[in-house]
Amino acid sequence: MAILQTPIRRNDTVVVTAGRDRGKRGRVLKVLPEKNRLIVEGVNMIKRHTRPNPQRNIKGGIVEREASLHASNVQLVCPECGKMTRIGRRLLNDGRKVRVCRKCEGVVDK
Repeated sequence: MAILQTPIRRNDTVVVTAGRDRGKRGRVLKVLPEKNRLIVEGVNMIKRHTRPNPQRNIKGGIVEREASLHASNVQLVCPECGKMTRIGRRLLNDGRKVRVCRKCEGVVDK
């Protein structure tokens, strides 16, 4: 199975476009490129039964945490114009390849 390269990276702000959390905004905590999935802060919350582990200082019980969602169900929010956008790529004068907003042509990468 081929690993798809998603244009969304860690710490990007995204909006969920499908599913029960549609419309929610959040920051990408983790990218799982081999499964083409993302973990977004405060989105797709699940309850997980956890056993206590004194060595790692983990209390047992029911823990609520984020589950992954498919990369096709989120869209990036442009930091310049603040709108949901698709992402293009452009080569800058200094030779860097950067991600750009398709709506305002602003650079998404810092």
